[in-house]
Amino acid sequence: MDRGHDGRVQPPEITPIGTELAIKWPDGREDYIPLETLRRRCPCAACQGEQDVLGQVHRAPMRPYGPGSFVLRGGDLVGGYGFQPRWADGHGTGIYSWQYLKAVAADAAGSAGGPG
Repeated sequence: MDRGHDGRVQPPEITPIGTELAIKWPDGREDYIPLETLRRRCPCAACQGEQDVLGQVHRAPMRPYGPGSFVLRGGDLVGGYGFQPRWADGHGTGIYSWQYLKAVAADAAGSAGGPG
């Protein structure tokens, strides 16, 4: 992540536009992630599961996605670390690190046939 003149990590500009999340990175690069992709890639323990000390992944029963699952109601920057979206269905525990957001964006661009 880029750092400002004072040495602090500069977070990207994040703006929901229609059914996408637009991200303008401090280096000027822009990414657009479909909200459905962003939600389906939620990194929280409820969505992805948690590993125990033996390496086994434990997941809660999968809740089906509903009408509000892909509607972004807001979000917060989490320190210099990442972004935590809040979804219309009440989900909001996933914290997307900047590196993880870049990976999701690259995957989304690749699956859309764009540059990856």
